[in-house]
Amino acid sequence: MAIRAVLFDFDGTLGDSYRAITASVNHVRARHGLAPLSVDQVRPHVGRGLPSLLKSCVPGTDIERDSQLYRTHHPSVLESGTELLPGAQEMLQSLHERNIELAICSNKPVAFTRKLAEYLGIASFLDQILGPEDVPAPKPAPDMLVEAIRRLGIPKKDAIYVGDMTVDIQTARSAGVRVWVVPTGSDARQTLVDAKPDKLLNSLSEIVALIG
Repeated sequence: MAIRAVLFDFDGTLGDSYRAITASVNHVRARHGLAPLSVDQVRPHVGRGLPSLLKSCVPGTDIERDSQLYRTHHPSVLESGTELLPGAQEMLQSLHERNIELAICSNKPVAFTRKLAEYLGIASFLDQILGPEDVPAPKPAPDMLVEAIRRLGIPKKDAIYVGDMTVDIQTARSAGVRVWVVPTGSDARQTLVDAKPDKLLNSLSEIVALIG
């Protein structure tokens, strides 16, 4: 089937934001008198939204207060702690030049994703950037993918979603969209294999060749 649109997760799929996320998690933990966590300790909990991240990484968290602490701190580390994954910029540019519609659907607060897209030089390739604030429920609910496809004005059969976690696979299945995954994020390769995506990619660079 033809592919007219590719929707992407961000953290672990297009970008490596784990240093920035860990820094803000540790800022919140410090307010609770807790010792800092390493990037590897925080990484498995990224991708399910900020409330889930804080519940997993900050024992006794007050979601409302600690979310505000996180959001206030995060701009100070957002850019310095984030970089594109290998091949991401080239892949997005190539798809854009082929008139493929492109969107990001991420559980990261949408203001941070939009700022990173500008900073990392990929905003001009993207037709839509959505976050949890744009829909009734975050991933794994299908709302974000459904809304992105509505905004792009294409049938869901002509779209694929690319992510790095089982939550991305669950989201795509709920939305009725094909899903490809890369083993560059929070979930291990075997975990992704067991979740049965439509394709398990070795790298983002494969996407251009597969779309053809």
